[in-house]
Amino acid sequence: MKTKIKTFLLDITVAIIAGIVVGTAYHFFQNSNGFAPGGVGGLATITTHLLDGKVEWGILMVAFNIPIFVLVSAFVNRKLGFMLSIYLVVQSFLPKLYTAIGWMPYCLANNGEDFNILFAAIATGVISGFGFSLMLRHFGASGGTYGISVLIKLRKPDLNIAYVSFIMDTLVVAIAFFVYDMQITPMMCTLLNLFIANIVVDHGLSGIKNGYKFELITAQPEALAEELMQKLHHGVTRIEAHGMYSGTDKTLLICIINKRQVGDMMKIIKAHPDVFACFEKVNEVFGNFKRRV
Repeated sequence: MKTKIKTFLLDITVAIIAGIVVGTAYHFFQNSNGFAPGGVGGLATITTHLLDGKVEWGILMVAFNIPIFVLVSAFVNRKLGFMLSIYLVVQSFLPKLYTAIGWMPYCLANNGEDFNILFAAIATGVISGFGFSLMLRHFGASGGTYGISVLIKLRKPDLNIAYVSFIMDTLVVAIAFFVYDMQITPMMCTLLNLFIANIVVDHGLSGIKNGYKFELITAQPEALAEELMQKLHHGVTRIEAHGMYSGTDKTLLICIINKRQVGDMMKIIKAHPDVFACFEKVNEVFGNFKRRV
């Protein structure tokens, strides 16, 4: 019971933090700066612009997203729909709180003298991308676009969710071009924002505890493994192997190291001319991946 409560509280905390991060990005760098983000949030921004600000962005966000999340709760996952709703409410009404305490958007700061729409698009992508990655890592979803994609997939199981999301984001970009007086700059800033946000999400999903996996084939495994463990302070896995080309028995050693140790690994490999080695980046390492001292 205690574990379930802790998990539930953790879920709510993550949803609130992600909502704060995304809401902060939208208030300071996106909502009033002349371009739109992708997805349902972009539609809310465009609608606010068309209505000359008569209806607040946060109200439109709730109006557009809540029906989607209700359907997600009913047909996909009740808990997911609830957490997405918390995330939505926080990010939607946080800008109103910032405005109430006098924290102005970037375009109005310093009387707008230092405003640069390109910087606003970059900042929106970086900050909101971090919030999106929090939601995706913890819940596998980051907003209304995901909800629409999943609901469509229920009717068409063979449909690719990523493809549907891409189409919806592309439509927002196209609409933004016409809404913002057919100017190229708002459309390009929308594209830049989406591109940077996706890069940040990819890095967020790849994990913080990443490293490099080296596979080394050698005829002298004991000496090489001992040197690796002494100098790099990481464990080594040994697998017996047989070279099909040479017809000889050899040993495959596997060692995962931190990126700062790649140079040290290269020096060790060069000191053993008989070693055949290859390596690849590992996005996430689970278990006891600590450098021993």
